[in-house]
Amino acid sequence: MATATAPTPAERTPTKPPAGPLPFDFSEPPVIEGFTPLPRIRAETFKEKFIRKTKENPFVPIGCLGTAGALIYGLRAFYQGKTRQSQLLMRGRIFAQGFTVVAIVVGVFTTAMKPKQ
Repeated sequence: MATATAPTPAERTPTKPPAGPLPFDFSEPPVIEGFTPLPRIRAETFKEKFIRKTKENPFVPIGCLGTAGALIYGLRAFYQGKTRQSQLLMRGRIFAQGFTVVAIVVGVFTTAMKPKQ
């Protein structure tokens, strides 16, 4: 009966990588003639980005808070059975949403019109 034997360590020869130069060095960015990459900017945290964006266009967060407030109070009034007040607050929510959209459009327009630094 034939038994299978495990290969000995001498028979297991590891494959060696090719002896030539590697086409790419993945630890460094590629070198492209005539192109100098910009230095890497330090990554912003969520809080820093939120504060910067709020300073650039403060009306968007104001509109978002107004929309959320009108929605919450409108739903509360609806739950309590105050249909007239609920309808008025839902209309106020639509107004606040419109204000937010206009603030976003104006912010995008002013950012596009700013000269590049």
